Amino acid sequence: MSEERRNLLVDKTPLPDGIEERLRAQLTFLVEVDQLKTVLRQSPLAAADRRENDAEHSWHLAMMVAVLAEHSDEPIHVGHTIELVLLHDLVEIYAGDTPLYDSVGGAGQQEREAVAADDLFRLLPDDQARRMRALWDEFEERTTPEARFAKAMDRLQPLLLNWMARGGTWRTPGVTADDVRARKAVIGDASASLWTAGRRLIDEGERRGWSRGAASEDRRPAAPC
Repeated sequence: MSEERRNLLVDKTPLPDGIEERLRAQLTFLVEVDQLKTVLRQSPLAAADRRENDAEHSWHLAMMVAVLAEHSDEPIHVGHTIELVLLHDLVEIYAGDTPLYDSVGGAGQQEREAVAADDLFRLLPDDQARRMRALWDEFEERTTPEARFAKAMDRLQPLLLNWMARGGTWRTPGVTADDVRARKAVIGDASASLWTAGRRLIDEGERRGWSRGAASEDRRPAAPC
């Protein structure tokens, strides 16, 4: 673990003696991931005038999997898919959130997040560390139906929030409706029906002036999701 991460959150109030080693490691990990609640994303909430945090995002994805699983083009195991969406952003505790359209911040993102995954999951007992890392890798590689659907939820959720905000981060300078369509097209890899609905939201948002047409703005990198 790198020098800057040796002081864990649990060190602020160390666990008492007498707790079995495996359970101590699990509790240490669970305290550490409480930091996910402090990682702010770009997406606005639908229910309040503020940005969501990563923990809220992950919860919402899990709920979306439970509700929308029937729309997957391939059969998926719902519980497994929920695990994927709950785990996928944990690395941002150490690596930080990289907004979807931030090409500058995106440079080296995969490497930063892989190092963060190593540092975070190694807090767990070895068997759980290997399993959690395998799940995180599965989400990133998208080689299973569950991972493809999990990724689709990760793209659909902020789309829905931006719709509710009447544009939200779609209005960021340099981003057009075509940019949004290109970044969200991965939804169609898992669900034709959800991508049809997603395109409808994007198209109608553009028609209402909540996002820009390709000719209306420059193409500078921006940072919505």
